Amino acid sequence: MGSPHRPPPPTSQSFWRSPLRGPRLTALLGVVLLAGITLLFVTGLLSYAAYNPDLGGGVNDKTPDKGLLGWYLFSWPTRPYWLYRVTQGLHVTVGITLVPVLLAKLWSVIPKLFTLPPARSAGHALERLSLLLLVGGALFEFVTGILNIQLEYLFPGSFYPLHFYGAWVFIGAFAAHVVLRAPRTVRALRERTDPPAAADDTGLVATRPGRPTVTRRGALGLVGAGSLLLFTTTAGQSIGGWWRRTALLAPHGGRDPGSGPNGFQVNKTAATAGIRTRDTGDDWRLTVEGGGRRVRLSRSELLTLPQHGAALPIACVEGWSSGDQQWSGVRLRDLAALVGLDEQPPGVLVESLQLHGAFRRAALRDNQVRDPRTLLALRVGGAELSADHGYPARIVVPAAPGVLHTKWVSRLTFGEW
Repeated sequence: MGSPHRPPPPTSQSFWRSPLRGPRLTALLGVVLLAGITLLFVTGLLSYAAYNPDLGGGVNDKTPDKGLLGWYLFSWPTRPYWLYRVTQGLHVTVGITLVPVLLAKLWSVIPKLFTLPPARSAGHALERLSLLLLVGGALFEFVTGILNIQLEYLFPGSFYPLHFYGAWVFIGAFAAHVVLRAPRTVRALRERTDPPAAADDTGLVATRPGRPTVTRRGALGLVGAGSLLLFTTTAGQSIGGWWRRTALLAPHGGRDPGSGPNGFQVNKTAATAGIRTRDTGDDWRLTVEGGGRRVRLSRSELLTLPQHGAALPIACVEGWSSGDQQWSGVRLRDLAALVGLDEQPPGVLVESLQLHGAFRRAALRDNQVRDPRTLLALRVGGAELSADHGYPARIVVPAAPGVLHTKWVSRLTFGEW
């Protein structure tokens, strides 16, 4: 009897038989990723800057030793008030929408990962190392980002430093790859068809192509349909309003937050934050400090101060937004004036009653304090805040990430802390 035929190993080019693979398909997917990942990187930098990471000696930021990686940090503006809602909504929505494109791109180049020998020269070794960082970095950033969006903290350590450092490693490898592959990509896009396997210098064209089950155009259509499906089941969480019902894949999408003025979503309930009813009852007092002075105010006393309104959204790093809500309360700059800081009030350290979790303390810049729409909110939609929305008082800030809209506020310290 003859010996059974053994299929070639993955290290052999004849193992990969899909007739769809080729430099043109890879180039098309690469161009989409070039635009999308560039947008993700820019909006990611903006999101990090919006946290005021250089304030308060690490109060807002848990990422140590940024060094030169913090070169782009600047005073985050308060106008337009929807700025963070748009930039972070784009970051999350585009990231999820790109998942099918990323997987298709990895599939299109997978034969290259098995090429032998691993390195033919020092230059080739560096190129392979950059590919390892590129693929590993892309998977790491997308996986940790999606886990964070879904509130599944399965990674070892804090999401913020992991995602921050991972982004810089990935974008460095990505930029090097773009520079090295740009001429080949341009050539592939100009050519209408892929070269035969014998003339292919990319190693992507199959030497023994199998029978096609779908055209290349059909494959691209499937990738596009997958991206469109993810977009339509995610984007609603950033748009807010009725569209939230379409956000079936978002952790806060498709859920009914209840009715009435407090009927909009929260990221953390009072019970989850360890807020006890006795801490928010009649004995609650707000402590305001600064300029060597201190005052303590009950909620009823806060309500006797001049009340101001602002229509602002809560926009979180996970990409969801509450939509514009009508808040009312006392301006932070008016509270600064109570301790003698009425001219050019400085930044403020906000402390919460919550017993555990991140951002029990958060710092705001002076420009945020001075904005007349930055409030210690006591009501929303004309009604008292609910416990889950921060009763007895919470911070609302235009254009700031949701974590800076501190709930269950107990203390405000203006100036140095």
